[in-house]
Amino acid sequence: MIARRRGRDEAERADGWRRPDASMSLLSDLFSGKLLDPGYAEAAARRAASGGARPRGGRPWGGGVLAVLTAAGVLIAVAGVQVRRSEPVAAKERARLIDQIHARTGEADALQRRLDGLRADTGRERAGALERSAAGRRVRRDLAAQAAAAAAEPASGPGLVVTVGDAPGDGGGDSDGRVYDQDLQVLVNGLWAAGATAIGINGRRLTPVTAIRTAGEAILVDYRPLTGPYEVTALGDPGRVRDAFTGSAADRRLRDLEERYGIRYDTRRTSGARLPAAGALRLRYAAPAPGAGK
Repeated sequence: MIARRRGRDEAERADGWRRPDASMSLLSDLFSGKLLDPGYAEAAARRAASGGARPRGGRPWGGGVLAVLTAAGVLIAVAGVQVRRSEPVAAKERARLIDQIHARTGEADALQRRLDGLRADTGRERAGALERSAAGRRVRRDLAAQAAAAAAEPASGPGLVVTVGDAPGDGGGDSDGRVYDQDLQVLVNGLWAAGATAIGINGRRLTPVTAIRTAGEAILVDYRPLTGPYEVTALGDPGRVRDAFTGSAADRRLRDLEERYGIRYDTRRTSGARLPAAGALRLRYAAPAPGAGK
């Protein structure tokens, strides 16, 4: 039978014809175990004879894994020790930087007070010189009007005080309950539109070019950090300013933030508010007024 099968296969190859199941012979041999390598067969036989025990070659692998895990644990422990050692150093550095910030802020405040004093002396000398003639008195009145518009002179009188602040317990990380720079911008613009003649935030006078911005978690007014709650004082007729501000876009925005996120928002009248002069303005360009030379 073997000779007939071999002869038939040779005849099939000679004629170019193959059996339909010829392509399945490899799979059949694999399933039947005929193509198993002798080395694999010998190893399988030894394992079966030893009762399926794991060969000795597996032990070094387990020892290697243990060594790797031990090394990783040592590295993690060393890293933890280094972090704990660096924490006091970082805390000292942070405290040193905070002290420097407070010191520089105090120096800047002292210089600002000195500048305010020199400016007041200059204003008195200028007023005295202008009072000596009729033309000088007219110039003085014009300068006073321009200084008020530019917030270059202190201002006082009745007005409206609007207080906004972060929601209680906002330190837990809920940023929706915080007051942002755009909230103060909207509030200030709303008070200007309501007829305020002078505005200050936490005692700092605003000018037509004052910038209200955010740096990290602090709100800056003219590059000076302020802390909440933020008290916005608007000088002017209290009743008129309040009536014009109530129901405005700024008022609706803050009411919505109060209702939805719990920020602090309230208004009150004041009869004797006082705002200091703003810092010196830096002139970018200047031109003679029409008819000034006549």
